Amino acid sequence: MLLRRSSETLRLSIIHLRPFSHAAAISPKEGAPLDPLAPLEYLEGFPRPDPKHAETIMAVPRLSSGKIISAKERKAGRVPSIVFEQEKGEEGGNKRLISVQAKQVRKLIDHLGQSFFLSRLFELEVRSEFGGAGDLIEKVRVLPRKLHLHSATDAPMNVTFLRAPSSALLKVDVPLVFRGEDASPGLRKGSYLNVIKRTVKYLCPADIVPPYIDVDLSELDVGQKLLMRDLKFHPRLQLLQSPDQPVCKIAGSAAQEQRKSK
Repeated sequence: MLLRRSSETLRLSIIHLRPFSHAAAISPKEGAPLDPLAPLEYLEGFPRPDPKHAETIMAVPRLSSGKIISAKERKAGRVPSIVFEQEKGEEGGNKRLISVQAKQVRKLIDHLGQSFFLSRLFELEVRSEFGGAGDLIEKVRVLPRKLHLHSATDAPMNVTFLRAPSSALLKVDVPLVFRGEDASPGLRKGSYLNVIKRTVKYLCPADIVPPYIDVDLSELDVGQKLLMRDLKFHPRLQLLQSPDQPVCKIAGSAAQEQRKSK
C-alpha cells in the first residue's frame, strides 16, 4: 500500500513538472505550420525589442488565492499574479501563484503602454522574499498574457504570465505603429486616418516575438485601405486572423464627402 502511494505521488510530480510543448501552446487546427526555412532570429528591417526596456520582474510565491488574500496583497503594494505554462493554463499548465511588486509593474506599463507591455518578453525571478536576498525558486522568461487594471486609477490588479522558453509558440496581440502620415497623399489632401485595428494576433516563436508591427501609410490616397495581408512581418510568424480584415483606411473629410454626394 505504501509503495502504491509513493508511485502515485511520483506520477503526479512528473505531470506537474512536464516540459513546455508546442501542442500546449497551439492547436494544429489553427493554421498551416510556420515557414521552416526562415531563420529563428530577428531580421534586418523588422522591429526588435528595445534593450533599454529589458528588465527582470521580481516576484515572491503566493500560497493561496481568493478575494481576501488578493486584497491584502494589493494593500501591501503587491499585485497577485499567476504563471502558466500554456495558453489555457487554467486547464492544467504547471501553475504557480506569485505576487509581483506593484510599483515595478506600474512603471513598466507607464513606460511601454499597456499593449506594448503585453507583447514584450521579460525575465521573471521568483524568490522567497523581495530584495534579492531570498532563495531563488524559479527564473524563467515570460510573456505577460493578461493584465487587469483598476477602472478608476489604472492601478494593476492582476497579471497573468506565460512561460516562454525557446521551444514555445505564443499567441500574441502585437500592437501596430502607424508611420508615413506626412507622406500619405490622402492625408496631405486633408483626409483623416480611420484606424480600425490597433493590434493583430500572430502565432510567434518565443525567440522572435515582435514588440510591434510597422504600418506604412506613405502611399495611401483617399479611400484606400490596408488589409492584414498587406502588413510586413517576420516570415516565421503566422497571422491568426483573417488576412482580408481591414487595418486602417484613409477617409475623406466632411467637405470631400459632401462634394462626392452632389
